[in-house]
Amino acid sequence: MDAVSALRLPPAAAAAAPERMRLFPLMRRLSDAEVKRVSVETGARVCVTDNLHEQGGGEEGPRAVWQLSNEALFTGRSHFMDSDMDYERPNVETIKCVVVGDNAVGKTRLICARACNATLTQYQLLATHVPTVWAIDQYRVCQEVLERSRDVVDDVSVSLRLWDTFGDHHKDRRFAYGRSDVVVLCFSIANPNSLHHVRTMWYPEIKHFCPRAPVILVGCQLDLRYADLEAVNRARRPLARPIKSNEILPPEKGREVAKELGVPYYETSVVAQFGIKDVFDNAIRAALISRRHLQFWKSHLRNVQRPLLQAPFLPPKPPPPIITVPPPPSSMEEHPGRLLEDPLCADVVLVLQESQRIFAHRIYLATASSKFYDLFLVDHRTPEAKKERTRVPLSGRELLMRAASFDVCESSDERERANLRACTSDGTLRGGEGGRLLPAFSRAFVSVREEVVDDPLTFNSRPMTVVHMDASMQPGPFRAVLRYLYTGKLDEHEKELMQVAHIAELLEVFDLRMMVANILNDEAFMNQEITKAFHVRRTNRIKECLAKGTFSDVVFKLDDGTIMAHKPLLISSCDWMAAMFGGPFVESCTKEVLFPITTRSCMRAVLEYLYTGRFCSRPDLDAMELIVLANRLCLPHLVALTELYTVTVLMEAAMMGADIDGEVLVYLEMAQFHGAQQLAGWCLHHICTNYNSVCRKFPRDMKAKSAENQEYFEKHRWPPVWYLKEDDHYQRARKEREKEDYLYQKRQCKRKWLFWNLPSTPSSNSPSSPGSSAVM
Repeated sequence: MDAVSALRLPPAAAAAAPERMRLFPLMRRLSDAEVKRVSVETGARVCVTDNLHEQGGGEEGPRAVWQLSNEALFTGRSHFMDSDMDYERPNVETIKCVVVGDNAVGKTRLICARACNATLTQYQLLATHVPTVWAIDQYRVCQEVLERSRDVVDDVSVSLRLWDTFGDHHKDRRFAYGRSDVVVLCFSIANPNSLHHVRTMWYPEIKHFCPRAPVILVGCQLDLRYADLEAVNRARRPLARPIKSNEILPPEKGREVAKELGVPYYETSVVAQFGIKDVFDNAIRAALISRRHLQFWKSHLRNVQRPLLQAPFLPPKPPPPIITVPPPPSSMEEHPGRLLEDPLCADVVLVLQESQRIFAHRIYLATASSKFYDLFLVDHRTPEAKKERTRVPLSGRELLMRAASFDVCESSDERERANLRACTSDGTLRGGEGGRLLPAFSRAFVSVREEVVDDPLTFNSRPMTVVHMDASMQPGPFRAVLRYLYTGKLDEHEKELMQVAHIAELLEVFDLRMMVANILNDEAFMNQEITKAFHVRRTNRIKECLAKGTFSDVVFKLDDGTIMAHKPLLISSCDWMAAMFGGPFVESCTKEVLFPITTRSCMRAVLEYLYTGRFCSRPDLDAMELIVLANRLCLPHLVALTELYTVTVLMEAAMMGADIDGEVLVYLEMAQFHGAQQLAGWCLHHICTNYNSVCRKFPRDMKAKSAENQEYFEKHRWPPVWYLKEDDHYQRARKEREKEDYLYQKRQCKRKWLFWNLPSTPSSNSPSSPGSSAVM
């Protein structure tokens, strides 16, 4: 705080100071350098004293500064003029309200919220507590505070002066209590000791120093009743005593103490901006009623009501949890390259220079190169197509044109109708037992045949497609080309780029040739776009192969049918599948794998995710079944995507007016059991925020839930139990208050009627007259 802005002028010190001199006690001790600066900035002569008593009296306060300056004195008088007018203005009642209570219960925050319109967040209030006192002379030095002190309550103009006090029990507060009109007694609902001190210490002290002043009991920090106490305790200072849930006081505890003391009870929260106006407006009412008994001639005080009832505070509805989808596992991009180095489930042997053998996978080569696709598709031709090709022989030029016609429809609207157009070749492409030469198909291939080859990892013999490559292809550059066909990337530091370009030219992989040109022209940054386009094309081709079962090497037997899949793609994207097909299990040697309790739509959704890395919803898809299967296959990213999809569908249905309570109850425990914790959290939130309606519709299902869920419902239900109890008490008290007001108004009307008709009654002097007895 700045030294000059820290100057304060209490009324007692102002009255005791000599003319043209004023005493300004400081909120903190000033150093000698700060005292000199005060003298220079204010243009006043300054002297320092250490024997100034604080407003409460009895102890030595901070240092004080005496200022003597005509300009400062004139400025001070201009500020005092407005505040003195409140005392001189007719029909304006000046109310002195003293706020007392233990330390750290929120007295100063409550005063600042009323006097300065200060708003604070919960985490600002959790900072280290430093005992402070709001200076009463703010009404003299701050015009805004003075303006906010003026109010109209029940058609009575008032000026409310708030007096803050220290919460230490040993302080002498007799000066603060002097001539007080009302006392606001505060305690914290998160500190039972502060409520205990209301009975044992504060109320007796109030009645000792100001026995006639009305008292208002206020429970502060209401927001802690519904706050997340774990988060609150984490945000507090390290050595602070944690707030425990069993220490949070319910409203009836404060109301019992208020009833015992015979005072009104209110609750406030500076964070929620609740109850601040209720407290001080009703404190003003209590003060005006007390003043009306002494100053009965003031007609403007006749319509002042007694302190009103406070409606209970409904906590804000907690927001639904946000479903977060973690980033996809990096293994989905890294595994294809590893699969090339560790050829598990390989089904192609590429022979280079008649001696070098490289094991590969048909599905990766065919979806990245049209030449390989046409080469491997020969084995999948229908008999009708074979007969047609034998009847109509084709020339070599026509064969090349057919091979170049491989493409795929990449439009999102035509994905279901997309069709891989393969080249149609004659019988020279068929690999027989001895193999066939391929002179007219492509310069890259010499011959192709089916052979029984030993698996490089399991050493089991099984049939594979053996392709002899052109003799000009060297092993090093050819492996770089294969790495591109698997991953879509080309190493910028590749040494034999010209050989890579030559092989790409032979295989007609034009994107790879363009990447080589970019590297040679120092434009390698442009290869990122080529890689993205490569993955888009591959994704569409893989989806086409999945839909048609092309190049499949495994069949999953499901509850409602079968579906064909590809082991290399499954191994590279799912560790569970890699362990099943690459480990010592029966499934690694068979072409049929049994998947019980699984439907075709659910398995297709899983395969599309494993092949493309994307979640594709279907009308016939059961989201809960998909979560179960994804959890079985250890796919947390797919589980998160399905959770997001499920929550989106449920929220859309709720917005359309559909009843989703029963569906949410079914999802809850299944999601908890199968590891869908985010979906389970959303279901818990929905049930808690609609607790009453869900219990009315499904009482048996709610009682059948687990003990942990039952405990969670009771703790987090909205509206909370304490609010329902308070609302019930408020409604009953309001009806009683209305009944009392009605009877009071009825008695007032009878008295007025009897008063005006009494002189004209002939038997008014008779002792048996009902009118005279009523007046008596």
